[in-house]
Parts: sequence; C-alpha cells; structure tokens
Amino acid sequence: MVPTMTTNGGYEPVFCTIVPPHVLDTLAQAEDPALAGKARRTLERDAFERTHRRLTTVIGAPTLAPPKGAAEDKPNRTIHDAKHKQDLPGKKVRGEGDKPGKDATVNRAYAGLGATFELFQKAYERNSINAEGLPLNATVHFGEDYNNAFWNGEQMVFGDGDGEIFLDFTIPVDVIGHELAHGVTQYTANLTYFGQPGALNEHFSDVFGALIKQYTLGQTAAEADWLIGAGLLAPRVTGTALRSMKAPGTAYDDDVLGKDPQPATMDDYVQTGRDNGGVHINSGIPNHAFYLAATALGGHAWERAGRIWYDVLTGGELGSKANFTDFATLTVARARASFGEGDELQAVTKAWEQVGVRTL
Repeated sequence: MVPTMTTNGGYEPVFCTIVPPHVLDTLAQAEDPALAGKARRTLERDAFERTHRRLTTVIGAPTLAPPKGAAEDKPNRTIHDAKHKQDLPGKKVRGEGDKPGKDATVNRAYAGLGATFELFQKAYERNSINAEGLPLNATVHFGEDYNNAFWNGEQMVFGDGDGEIFLDFTIPVDVIGHELAHGVTQYTANLTYFGQPGALNEHFSDVFGALIKQYTLGQTAAEADWLIGAGLLAPRVTGTALRSMKAPGTAYDDDVLGKDPQPATMDDYVQTGRDNGGVHINSGIPNHAFYLAATALGGHAWERAGRIWYDVLTGGELGSKANFTDFATLTVARARASFGEGDELQAVTKAWEQVGVRTL
C-alpha cells in the first residue's frame, strides 16, 4: 500500500520521541519539584513540537535534497548546536567530512547518523532514510535540561537530559538509530501513529535501533543485550534502559519512574488511551517476537531476521493501518518467499506463536 499523502503532496510525518509520554507523565508527578518541573517543561515542549509537525504537514515542510555530486554510498551529515535554546536548527558546528571537534555530543551525533546510514546502505542497499540520499541533519544541546530526543519529520533533535534521570541523549547509538528509523517508516509503510499500527511504528524503530547498535559493535544476536537506550538512565535510576526486547517489562523498576509497563505477549496486551493507544507499551510484543526469531536463527540479526522485517516494511504490502496479525502474516510470507521452507520460516512462525500473535 502506498503511504498516505498530505495535502501538499508529501508523506504524512509524525512527531516521535524516544522517551514515551507516559514516562514523562510519571516523572512530572515526582515529589521532588526540580525533577517534576523539568519533566513538565519537556512535555510542554513536546506538545509544541507535535503541533508544529501537524502544521508543516498542511503548509509543507522544506524539501531536503542531496547536494550535487553527492555519492550514493556516503552520508551527507550536518550537526547544529542549539546552545540550550529551542530554535531549530541552531548554529552549524560540523559538516560532512569535517574532523571531530572538542564537543563529544557533536561527535556522537555525527557518528550515530553515520552508523545509521551505513546499516541501511550496507545491509539493505538503501540510500539514506528516503532511499534517495536524504541529508541527515541533527541539532544537539536542545533546550535546558530537555529530557528527550526526537525525529520531527525533517531532522533529529537531542536534549542533554537533566543529569538526574536522563543523561545526554546522544550516548546510546540505538536512540539515534531508533529516531531516524521513524523516517524510514515515514517514507515507506507510513504506519498510523495510534494503537497497533503505532506500536508497529515504534517496533520498527526499536528493531533497527538495536540492529544499528549490533552492526556498529559487530555483535551476533547471542552477544547483543537487546536493550534500547542502555546508558541513557542516570546512576540514581534503578534500571538498565528504556526498553528490553529480550524481556519486555524489565528495563526499569524505579521509585520515581515507576515500572516498565511493556508486555511480552498478547496475554498482557494493554488497553489504554494514553501514549496514542499505548504505542510505546504494546510495541514490546512484536519486539519480543523479533528477538525470539533473531536469536533462534543466530548469527548477525540484520542478515536474516532484519532482512525479513526490512523487506516487509518497504515492500508495499504493509498497510498504514496494519495490526499485529497483518504484519506477522507478511513476515511469515516473506520468510517463505526469501528463504523457502527452512530455518527462517520456522523461526519467524514460532516467534509469533510464542508471543500469541496469530498469522493468517
């Protein structure tokens, strides 16, 4: 199915953040007014950016095209510094090919954009986010104590965190990959950001975020930690990451943040109106299915399990309102079409069975 088009002829983008609203909602109610205040300011800014995203859908966002002479197998990165203000994009501080500077945040953002480009280019022959050499732009040091990172349909934006709950959002490369992968979804299946289609939207970003980290580290499925956002939580937080694909619901259990609410199977599917119908919550179910399939197959997860997932996302058959069963059915069909009746088909089929998602 062709992605929904906007009135100005572009793809329908969504505003996607790495820290779910339900986490910030909990943090905004903390007894410590300093923690609560920073979370509330982050929520307020996110609400502004979400509205801005909807407006640019109507009036049109600027067209980003690769520069003349740009190589198809090379990224075109630009990093800006907001200098703790909230005006985008900020001051340009590093362009493609520039040497690393003294700012570690700038260097991490630059490297993370490159790692994302490389995974999609080398593993899936995709030329940047839109397959047509889209420049990769990012802004760092956004706002004061801003507790999030997001893809706004045009560029990446990273906060520095408050230092109490969240650290610098450029630290985990999978956070960078996760957010940029929302752009890939935007330009392909364009999954509606609500309910099960929205959970699949988040799921794809977690999958490719994890694969980018594994590709960068040269890890096999067995060696990987399967955590999303490891290294992001400050030392005072009782937890290891934002999410766990290996064991959804176990990433954190903290007095301030609460407990990770992700289910691992359909038995614990969460019915909620919060978080766009639980897009960051119920994504734990397909996340766990991917982990099960990838580890059953072994080796590098981006080669077989990742290939199946990528082909379904970009193949044109995944509708924008697809549910878990629709997607699972397509992965089984793709596994059979690409690899025959072998281990790949068995691993994918069994993974969906284990998490309780039917295939047709």
